[in-house]
Amino acid sequence: MTDKTIVHLLRHGEVHNPEGVLYGRLPGYRLSEDGVLMAKAAAKWFADRDVTALFSSPLQRALETAAPLVDAFGLMVTVDERLTEAANHFEGLTFGVGKGSLRRPEHWRRLVNPFKPSWGEPYKELAARMKAAVISAREAARGHEAVCVSHQLPIWVLRRRAEHRRLWHHPGKRQCGLCSVTSLTFEGTRLVEVSYCEPAAGLAKDPGVAGA
Repeated sequence: MTDKTIVHLLRHGEVHNPEGVLYGRLPGYRLSEDGVLMAKAAAKWFADRDVTALFSSPLQRALETAAPLVDAFGLMVTVDERLTEAANHFEGLTFGVGKGSLRRPEHWRRLVNPFKPSWGEPYKELAARMKAAVISAREAARGHEAVCVSHQLPIWVLRRRAEHRRLWHHPGKRQCGLCSVTSLTFEGTRLVEVSYCEPAAGLAKDPGVAGA
């Protein structure tokens, strides 16, 4: 009989970011008060599931999102660098026109190729490292369920790869809300289903918060 394993990709909760910068991989960005509530809501959603393995991006906001799951399941969280945020040239800057970084000509060359993309980590490389992290999680939880706490763009690019869609996309059309869960169901090593839900829907005062 083939083992059924589910790997859940949990996006972190809302981040305290009053300056509205693209924080990317910068240290020190913690969950907001709403973000903490979101993480608890996600943990409640997982409460009756067969979670036997827990992985997280090394970034503070991801580890804080994983914390309620540590308490709920009595699991240790394994930090996996492959789950981290995508590299981005605009990290630490505000993005946009007006007072944003796009008004400065030295940044314009970074926007010439949205298909790679030219401003950050190539989508193909991002999808490959996320796929490798999911395979590790699947093997660790074989026959059960695993949770991997990560970030919007890595999760969305992996989902597009899993669904055999092109990797380049419009950022505003990502289906990956704060503390959302993208679930990959495997029979043995074969992916048989991709599903999505938002356990913390409605908890964010500003669902479009910068930095993702």
